[in-house]
Amino acid sequence: MDTELKCPQCASEHVYQDGSLWVCPECAHEWNPQAVAAAPGAEGSQGVRDANGNALTDGDTVTVIKDLKVKGSSLVVKGGTKVKNIRLVDGADGHNIACKIDGIGAMNLKSEFVKRA
Repeated sequence: MDTELKCPQCASEHVYQDGSLWVCPECAHEWNPQAVAAAPGAEGSQGVRDANGNALTDGDTVTVIKDLKVKGSSLVVKGGTKVKNIRLVDGADGHNIACKIDGIGAMNLKSEFVKRA
């Protein structure tokens, strides 16, 4: 086992290889070390990722993966809703996507509840 390899998400040393991916048993993060090293600007960039670990950029289209209650309202954003033209923001509360959703309006989402379409 490569003792120098650590999980990029939680820095755990207890990682193991599963095919071409490395897996962290503590946080369940999976990654490919060659893809991470080859990605330009992988370190130091904003690095917003969706629920599947895909990098998001401004202008992407994403799909909501589960029903989300809208705070202060009786509205619900249904799972499967497509959101076009997202904007990445630095939200202190974890909401790092600003967008407009048809029928609801402008709102912020957490990237962990969306996947890139």
